[in-house]
Amino acid sequence: MALISIDREVGLMTVEIQGFDKLWSLKSRLEIPLDHVRGATHDPGMAREGKGVRVGGTYLPGVITAGRFLRHGERLFWDVKNPEKAVVIELAGAETYDRLVIEVEDPRATVALIEQSVERG
Repeated sequence: MALISIDREVGLMTVEIQGFDKLWSLKSRLEIPLDHVRGATHDPGMAREGKGVRVGGTYLPGVITAGRFLRHGERLFWDVKNPEKAVVIELAGAETYDRLVIEVEDPRATVALIEQSVERG
């Protein structure tokens, strides 16, 4: 699971990976400039789609998907155990990733936070 925070003053979105997910995903924190965030959706179905090629991290089907993956030329970061809580964050610019697929406690609130921050951008 991950915690997302937005610092509008600095223009930064921070994704803090929680607990053992840091170990499984090989990441503890992602920092992304707000002007590189295009939007977010609550998308449980994304977690059921093909993951692509694992570049680093952990993939146990039906248990956890965490780390870096390549799919059809797209660079993805995953941290999902419960697909019902999956949020997809679209990125643009010179980011390391094209999309983040992460599990959060409250997907609707997280999407609203990101969308509100992107609109104000």
